[in-house]
Amino acid sequence: MQDQHIASAFDRDLEAVQAQIMKMGGMVENAIRQAAKSLETRDEDLAEEVRGADKAIDFLENQINESAARIIALRAPTAIDLRVILSVIKISANLERIGDYAKNMAKRTSVLASLAAVDDSGGAIRRMALTVEGMLKDALDAYIQRDAELAQDVIDRDEDVDQMYNALFREFLTFMMEDPRNITACMHLHFIAKNTERMGDHVTSIAEQVVYLVTGEHPDEARPKADKTSLITKA
Repeated sequence: MQDQHIASAFDRDLEAVQAQIMKMGGMVENAIRQAAKSLETRDEDLAEEVRGADKAIDFLENQINESAARIIALRAPTAIDLRVILSVIKISANLERIGDYAKNMAKRTSVLASLAAVDDSGGAIRRMALTVEGMLKDALDAYIQRDAELAQDVIDRDEDVDQMYNALFREFLTFMMEDPRNITACMHLHFIAKNTERMGDHVTSIAEQVVYLVTGEHPDEARPKADKTSLITKA
């Protein structure tokens, strides 16, 4: 009877911390969506909202870490249950980093709002960000449903984000060469695009955690990156 009580208490604690993860995930999804919208529409007020909301994301990560540490200390989870708790900590860390990238996008929106628009770059980055947002939603769904196949699908879709980034990188180079007046704006846009690509990497890390959680095995770590721009800059 005592063991059943301990098990039910652990389940309640685990459900509570996983609910926190989903709440944090929803906040981060919203941050991506709103940051990208503020960039495309040059809405500085919306960008400021994104920057302010990042504090709540950081606070929730701290709460999740404290809850996870308390569960480990009080419930002495088994090896399998411990894997679940550690996955919570790693997922929350990835979510926090994605939130930071969304905040950085919002920061640069204020600068870009004072510069001439460069073609439809804002719209292109927003489409890239919405792709990442969709990946994040699926990664979180895969976590809750313990769906390794959906998680693997998210991992595979990261290549699409890399390809979108590569295309933007080439466009920005072209715009800068065609008109030096585009250089400042394109540099900021490039940083935003790179941050969005990094968001995709962190979403992929969440999906990899899901695969490990469900199967006990890490996905193929030799997965090649489709971002080739580092090769260009080193040449």
